[in-house]
Parts: sequence; C-alpha cells; structure tokens
Amino acid sequence: MRFLRTYRKPAKLEFFTTLLLILSTILALAVYNSPLRGIYKYIFDKTYIFSSFTLHTFINDFLMSIFFLVAGLEIKYEILHGNLSSLKKSSFPVLASIGGVVVPALIFFHFNKNTPYLNGICIPISTDIAFAVGLFSIFRKKLNTSLKIFLLSLAIVDDLISIAAIGIIYSLDLNLDYFTIALIILCVLCIANLVFNVESITYYLIGGACLWYFIHLSGVHSTVSGILLALAIPSKSTNYSLSTLERLQRVLVPINSLIVIPLFAFANTGISLNYNLDFSKAPTLSLGIIVGLCVGKPLGIMLFSYISCLLGIAEKPSYINWSSIFLVSLIAGVGFTMSIFISEIAFIRDAALINIAKMSILMSALISLCSTSMAILIYSFISKKYKGEYNHNSNKYRIS
Repeated sequence: MRFLRTYRKPAKLEFFTTLLLILSTILALAVYNSPLRGIYKYIFDKTYIFSSFTLHTFINDFLMSIFFLVAGLEIKYEILHGNLSSLKKSSFPVLASIGGVVVPALIFFHFNKNTPYLNGICIPISTDIAFAVGLFSIFRKKLNTSLKIFLLSLAIVDDLISIAAIGIIYSLDLNLDYFTIALIILCVLCIANLVFNVESITYYLIGGACLWYFIHLSGVHSTVSGILLALAIPSKSTNYSLSTLERLQRVLVPINSLIVIPLFAFANTGISLNYNLDFSKAPTLSLGIIVGLCVGKPLGIMLFSYISCLLGIAEKPSYINWSSIFLVSLIAGVGFTMSIFISEIAFIRDAALINIAKMSILMSALISLCSTSMAILIYSFISKKYKGEYNHNSNKYRIS
C-alpha cells in the first residue's frame, strides 16, 4: 500500500491501488442500490467459516490483520532505519501527525459530547494513505517530489496512533487466559528472532496465525495481532541477501494492495443511497466526521507543525515550504479505509449508525478530494505565474 524503502514496488502500483479502491467503492454502491442487493448481503452475511465467521467479519477481522501487519512492518523499518530513526528526523512529522489526530478528535467530541455517538471519536482521526498517495501521484508533476517523504512519515505516525486507539478503545472485555497465551506466543516468536536467529517466513506466519487466534479470543481486536507480529519479524539477515522483514514485504505488499484493500472497500461500502438513510437521527455524528476530517485534519497538522517550529521543538525540513505542507494536510483529510474500518467497530451493534457514518466518510472524502485538487491547481498556477515573472524580470535585467 505504501512506497516502502525496503520494497521498491513500481510507482504505478500505488496509483493502481487507488484506482481499484475507487472502483470497488463505486461497484459496491451500484450493486447495493440495485436488485442485486439481496445477493450482496447474502454473500457477505452468510456464515461460512467454522460456523462463526461471515465473509464480512472474515475480511474485517482476518484479512485486515494483513493490512496492519504491512503497516507494522513499515513502521518498524522507518523507526529503525528511515524517517523516524532519529529525533531530528521524526519530530516534525510526528508532531504534525499528533495535531492531525487531536484536533479532529476534539471537533468530534465538541459535536457529540453527552450523546450515544461519542464511541465514534476515532473515526475522523485517520488518513487513508492509499488515496493520499494516489492523489499525490496524480499531481506529482505539479508538486515537489520530496513532499512524498513528509506525507508518508505523517501517515506512518497516523497509522500507529490509529492502531493504538483500536487496541485500547475498541477492545471488548479482556479474557486474561487467552491474552496470556497470546503474549507467550509473541515471546516465543521474539526469542526465535533475537536468540536463535530464525529467519523462516513460514515460521513467523504460522506463529502469527496462532497469535491472531488467541488475540481474537482474548477480546482485544484481532487486527492488533498484525502490529504485534511485526515486532517479532527480524529486520537483519545473516543467511539471506534480504532480511525476513524485506522478504515478507515482497510477499505481502502486492496482496495487501491488490486484494485486501479493494476487497475491504467492496465489502464495507454497500450503503443505501435512498431516502431511508435519515441523517436527522444522528446529525452530530455526521457533522463530527465531516468537519473533523475536512477541517480538523488540515487545521491540526498546520497548527501543531507551526507551533512546534515557533517554539523550537521541531524544525521544518528545508525542502518544503508552508504552502506545500498545507497541500499535504488537505490530502491527509481523506480518511476513507481506516475511518470506515473504525466505524464498523465503533457501532458494531447498530447498522443504521454504521451507514450514516460511512456515508459521512464518503461525503468528507469527496469534499477533501475536491478541495485538494482545487488547491493544488491554484498553487501550481500561482507558482508558475510567479516563476514566469521572475524569469522575465531576470532576463530584462540581464539585457539592460
């Protein structure tokens, strides 16, 4: 899903992932609002696996663990070797990302305090990096290519905060017995890495499947197992040219980009578009999501990054200016995949609220996409105009 330094997939894959995500969403909306709705609901709501999992829950609970494992591998690499490997490198995007989480959460809280919708507070805090990178790829000729580093660093920290929120806020009653077994499995995997130098991908995937199972039984949301498994994956190699982390990325990144993300979108964006979707039942929920993502996300990123530089806590990278950071903050306001995923967890027992939340997420994504596109075009036009005037004046000066 992301441009990994350790797995240099073709740049076109990022754009193709975004395209598949959009097509999956449009197809799900079209199917759900046609005579085929019954077939769609039957396929995803019928119990298939061990008489306890529907296809919908299998995608959200198991396949999305792969999504989080890929995110975890990237976070681990960036902390060890990449843009988050030192305080100087990480302080600016980390503080900007914290702002992009805190301000949307505060906006949502303002609209929904003392309401039954407060459980959705984490819905507007997330950035959909698939959409963000795809949008960046579309306008890459009009933007400084170095901005991608800042965007990815921002998204990595955003993912880490979102994963922590899912594990802490949306876990059910904890079963200590199963959770202890899960921790023992994690310790065994870490010992295999640190003590015995085990580098077998198969070993870690089998151990990861066991970890997922007991995390699921413990009451902690099962997708957290993906980020925990990433902690145990070796980042150095003695027997191979690539580390286990890098080899696992080569296997999982295409699966995640081309199968897991589009399938998740198709399974979770079946929303009724008819008049029965009554936003008046939860107006503050809708407002909290839309304003949080479209206004709160850019405002938080800009506010925290500017104040951190003003106070000398962080230093803005020399390769970007404040106008460029504002454009990135608008791109970060598209919270599609993670926001939908969190809405499914937050309102798991209320289908009406889930539909309202999903529609609000779709609306905010469209608003963010339109505002980002307009801002980039205006920025490109102004930059080109000033550059042309500068060149004209320079030539005139040289002639005279």
